[in-house]
Amino acid sequence: MSTNQPVETAEPDSGAAVGFRPSRTLPLRVEARRQLSRRRTFVVFGVMVALPVIVWLALAVGGTPSGRDGSPSLIQAATSSGVNFAFAVLFMASGFLLSVPVALFFGDTIASEASWSSLRYLLAAPVPRARLLVSKLAVALGFSAVAVLVLPLVALGVGTAAYGSGELHLTLAGSLTTGTATVRLALVALYLFVCQLSIAGFALWLSTLTDAPLGAVGGAVGLAILSGILDNITALGSLRDFLPTHGMYAWVDVLQTDPDWTGMVEGLSLAVSLALVFGALAFRHFQAKDVVS
Repeated sequence: MSTNQPVETAEPDSGAAVGFRPSRTLPLRVEARRQLSRRRTFVVFGVMVALPVIVWLALAVGGTPSGRDGSPSLIQAATSSGVNFAFAVLFMASGFLLSVPVALFFGDTIASEASWSSLRYLLAAPVPRARLLVSKLAVALGFSAVAVLVLPLVALGVGTAAYGSGELHLTLAGSLTTGTATVRLALVALYLFVCQLSIAGFALWLSTLTDAPLGAVGGAVGLAILSGILDNITALGSLRDFLPTHGMYAWVDVLQTDPDWTGMVEGLSLAVSLALVFGALAFRHFQAKDVVS
């Protein structure tokens, strides 16, 4: 019985070296270590962890907040329980803050390599362009997920330690049990992460267009800001439905005993659609990008 293993060889006319396997170039663990060693990664994670503590300190110093004209609000109920505090922190961060780490991790992917003049050497290794972009996209996606999802997790821990565990007290619609509220908190956190994919796709596309990382990151953050501003202009009517940040607060509709999931479904559809469009543009441009000049 033969124990010889088949030896993989290159295609006769491919021009590649014998045994070369594009799928094994730039492993994810290598790219993850490279990105994890960068200072900005720890700064982003530190900010996301520190934010709930800062909010708790602000509430401890300033006292229980109140809504406009004395009307109840999600922020006003932040000190009622740990889950109330977690939802309040998410409400504060949904509009803009969550877009920053996503824009940073995705906008910095290709542009930083180009600015350091290391992109040409990676491709000369040789790492196929599609493989390089997929590896960087996967690592950016993982780091962004950690940055976005760690916020509600830390907020829940800080809120529970400060205000105790208990029901989610809804200002206008009664309350939800701790178990139900925790499940919905997890769903809302995942929803907010998926909603950020439109910003992520745009940042990735910009990263393939420029050699300036700050330009790509700033452009993505600027899109989030502009979209948030335009979304508040009711005169735009149904045009607002196509803005990347339009569904960022749709999750509020599920914080009731009889949740309405329509807004979240629409928000997910828009985010995934925009992410696919921008992602396709990024791959298309990167395949033809001049990395020599």
